Amino acid sequence: MFLKTLTISTPSEVIREITFHKGINLIIDDSKEEHITGNSVGKTTVLKLIDFCFGAKAKNIFEDPENKKEIYTLVKDFLVKEEVLITLCLTENLDDENAKNIVIERNFISRGKEVIRNINGEFYLEKNKNDQKEFELKLTELLFPEHVASKPTLRQIISHNIRYKDLSINNTLKTLDGYTSSAEYEALHLFLLGCEFTNGNQKQVILQKIKQEYTFKYRLEKNQTKSAYEVALSLIENEITILDNKKSSLNINDNFAKDLENLNKLKYNINLLSSSISQLEIRKNLINETQNDLSSSVSTIDLQQLEMIYSQAKRNIPTLQKSFEDMVHYHNQMIEEKAKYITKELPALLKNIDENNKKLNKLLEEEIELSSIISKSDSFEELENIIVELNEKYKNKGEYESIIEQLQEVEDNLETYNNELNVIDDELFSDEFESIVKSQLKKFNNHFTHISTLLYGEQYALKYDIETNRKGQKLYKFSAFNTNFSSGKKQGEISCFDIAYTFFADEENIPCMHFLLNDKKELMHDNQLVQIAKLVNENNIQFVASMLKDKLPDELNNEDYFIIKLSEDNKLFKIENNKL
Repeated sequence: MFLKTLTISTPSEVIREITFHKGINLIIDDSKEEHITGNSVGKTTVLKLIDFCFGAKAKNIFEDPENKKEIYTLVKDFLVKEEVLITLCLTENLDDENAKNIVIERNFISRGKEVIRNINGEFYLEKNKNDQKEFELKLTELLFPEHVASKPTLRQIISHNIRYKDLSINNTLKTLDGYTSSAEYEALHLFLLGCEFTNGNQKQVILQKIKQEYTFKYRLEKNQTKSAYEVALSLIENEITILDNKKSSLNINDNFAKDLENLNKLKYNINLLSSSISQLEIRKNLINETQNDLSSSVSTIDLQQLEMIYSQAKRNIPTLQKSFEDMVHYHNQMIEEKAKYITKELPALLKNIDENNKKLNKLLEEEIELSSIISKSDSFEELENIIVELNEKYKNKGEYESIIEQLQEVEDNLETYNNELNVIDDELFSDEFESIVKSQLKKFNNHFTHISTLLYGEQYALKYDIETNRKGQKLYKFSAFNTNFSSGKKQGEISCFDIAYTFFADEENIPCMHFLLNDKKELMHDNQLVQIAKLVNENNIQFVASMLKDKLPDELNNEDYFIIKLSEDNKLFKIENNKL
């Protein structure tokens, strides 16, 4: 897909209409006075608006990137009050007027009937009541029709195509946010290389279960480790034995001693049962949290509304094999299987909690009755002190035993999940699968080294290492490096990677975006910019870059390359005295 047009409009007028072309597309300032820098006129905002149409948050447009709490109120109020509409048109072929187009429309109104979030004229929820991203799912289906898994997401897949945030500007492969796990990067990079992995989603489920167990273990061991609890339990049991011997040596009538012994047992059982219920509730809540997270991934798109669209698509594209209904059904079925897998122990858990609560209520009643009987008996002060101390010891004993039991269950679960993960890893890290990775990597590096040699006279390449993290989980970890082992030029490396990937994807018939959005390209050397422009102009790629005009190489100072010129007197949204 290529960028065709980006339109900024209100219900009464068109503010901007930017038309894109093949090759180099430059967004520049057109400031005339020397003291004006050309910054803050809206060059980067053009890139942000395109990203906005692919599902990015609206606040990116009017939020200070260096201070998230600082909002450009003038811009935000203008976008909302004037009902500004952003329309992005994508096309399969810029040279064919009859080529398939995708038209995306979004405004900045967050709720109500005035919200516009359309794809080809159809409205899609950003998030439904189950927190399902319908808008993004529809775009994924149109842009990557064969991709039905939940990971990687659309925004992860195209993250290297849209580079204006500091992280993506300064990193070749790590283009996502700082909270992204290595497992997610593994799934993304394997997908980009076209390495199919059938158990990828199952691996994510197991990793999620392992994470859940570690969270539960952390909560249980917040104060002490399992071994510490075991030592403490042993000491308490010794202390209870000593206190029992001391109590038995007192001259108390038989009935009193028997009642007291029964009360101590009751208190111990009550504390043990209460602690057990508490731990079971924690586990139940963790399972429910995980179930809710999975439920949020279920698509609830109204399939009947899509019937006419697919009928038309069938007529226009006879080779269309899969319906959107099939993919949504497959997606939902996969999520349901995950939920069943995760919640299979929930019924037994709920039953156990209910039964334990009934037992607890019965024990509490017995405790009240027995305490009443004992309180009427005569006793010595020393005996009363022993009783108080025994009660505390039995309470601690019950809590420690319950925690130790729960920790043992966690360890057993972790062993089971890690065994299941090992079975999957046997496929993922088998010689057969690894040979596929190596083969695809070799194909990609043919393009990567060719382009980097052309631009820099240096050979960049992509490599992978199979690493084991601190939890013993194996992962493919990809990284770029300079085969000449020099310090390299990061900005050039990034552009070489993005261009090389487009060539590779086309060669492998992998769907990809044929546009590359770049901010701050004035950081690159003039010679490399000129070479990049020449390369993309001669090939089927759009390279969209925002530039300061005074940093523009003479060879690129050409009106044919400019798609929009902005200045202090002609800012993007044409709002007077704004700070954009």
